Amino acid sequence: MPLDDSKTFKPVNIALITVSDTRTYENDTSGDLLAEYIVEAGHQLVDRVIERDDVSKLVARLHGFIDTEYVDCVILTGGTGLTGRDITPEALDRVKSKDIPGFGELFRMLSYETIGTSTIQSRACAVLARGTYIFALPGSNGAVRDGWEKILIHQLDSRHKPCNFVELMPRLREV
Repeated sequence: MPLDDSKTFKPVNIALITVSDTRTYENDTSGDLLAEYIVEAGHQLVDRVIERDDVSKLVARLHGFIDTEYVDCVILTGGTGLTGRDITPEALDRVKSKDIPGFGELFRMLSYETIGTSTIQSRACAVLARGTYIFALPGSNGAVRDGWEKILIHQLDSRHKPCNFVELMPRLREV
């Protein structure tokens, strides 16, 4: 993607949540991968947690990050499937101010190139919540790779043109 070299890179403060009943810090490979991508891109990984598939606890955790002034963005991995324990989109519905529907649409389009029609089982999504971006990716390493390398690395780069999420940050709390 094109970068405007006349602009300065602005690091984004990102909190990372792995949503899972089974993952631990020892076996959270998708969280490890995403944390690595965030740091390698020059952003600040301000917090990283694993939260169980419990919608009330996840909502509380999200509110905590949204209300923390130094968190610009939350990226979640996991909980976006169709099973009874997959609750990430429902948690985002409880905290959102606005949907960002193009994120999920684009993710599934790009994911189709990798996994074909199986992408239809993904409920990857994004919202804006009181001025904080929240992106929810599936929990597989491939999904994290697709979501970061094909969407987020570009949209979270202040130099990306013709536009990016970073340039909107100063105006997200407007009324």
